[in-house]
Amino acid sequence: MKKFAPDMDYVRKTLCELLEIPSPAGFTDEAVRYTCEQLEALGIPFEITRRGAIRADMKGKSSSHDRAIVAHLDTLGAMVSGLKDNGRLRISPIGTWSSRFAEGAHATIYGDNAHFEGTILPIKAAGHTFNTEIDELPVSWDTVELRVDHPVYNAKDLEEIGINVGDIISINPGTRMTDTGFICSRYLDDKAGVAVLLAMAREAVQSKIELPMDCHLLFTISEEVGSGASAVLHGDVAEMLTIDAGPSAPGQNTDEFGVTVCMKDSTGPFDFHLTHKLLRLCEAHDIRHKRDVFRYYRCDSASAIEAGNDIRTALVCFGTDATHGFERCHENSLIALGELLSVYLQSDPTFDSDRDALHDSVSNIPSLPV
Repeated sequence: MKKFAPDMDYVRKTLCELLEIPSPAGFTDEAVRYTCEQLEALGIPFEITRRGAIRADMKGKSSSHDRAIVAHLDTLGAMVSGLKDNGRLRISPIGTWSSRFAEGAHATIYGDNAHFEGTILPIKAAGHTFNTEIDELPVSWDTVELRVDHPVYNAKDLEEIGINVGDIISINPGTRMTDTGFICSRYLDDKAGVAVLLAMAREAVQSKIELPMDCHLLFTISEEVGSGASAVLHGDVAEMLTIDAGPSAPGQNTDEFGVTVCMKDSTGPFDFHLTHKLLRLCEAHDIRHKRDVFRYYRCDSASAIEAGNDIRTALVCFGTDATHGFERCHENSLIALGELLSVYLQSDPTFDSDRDALHDSVSNIPSLPV
């Protein structure tokens, strides 16, 4: 087994291109198209569900039971929820995020036949008019509005140019890459994870790495609204590794410069045996890592289990500051994530007995360190 790292030039290029493609949950088709084009360029076959989730197939020596690695293409966003008498838009969030991070954001509204630019502002935005009242507004989606950069002054004007309740709104990611290795942007969750997964697939293909078992690369389109990996899995998958952003913040143990193995999130503990296998791989291959527990968090693993899939799941993360806000990660964390993926891809199944959905002997029950 050989540890290898992602090509960071490829990761940066892929990430920047993905971040420029608007993909709020419910509006992901172009991000799906882009990802399929990358897979085609790598010669990796794939299938697409009706709504656009992707299942790509990397063949291994064994097809008796498979593994999957999943990252999500959908992001947070917003939707027009009302046309206001002042010519501005009432908005509702797509996914869970605070209006605090919406204030001042440049946004694009996608009408039926055209798109429009604008800025999300507090309902009291002019300091020369409202003075200290600006600071007294509560943080709420009810206290922000979208100013459309078009000569519109009432609800009728908005209707006439083609803006309607239910129009999708994307937020400009504001991407910036620093000389110190930091990547600052909205929606690193989970486009940075997608970029690393594609990069590691590319390295495996180009280096002709022999995989011990079939591995499916899954790209989901509704993780931010809860359904995620519920539809794209097939019954042949025995274990699934989820890639996502790990919150680097006070009270957390997540490493902003390494990979973090999450032991438990708000939906419960991840599989004990798969999780500890990942920790052993990190230790054996000198991969910088930490363990953490996430309090207010769910990922593609939860939706897969809730959909009735009897699979082992684990969660590995790149450290991310200000998750679901204006995010920041470091290239070293993406490298460590890629290194862990490289050895996991080459590792044997967690348990050979997992090839069978049901067992009739207690001899197949794994041992715990008791």
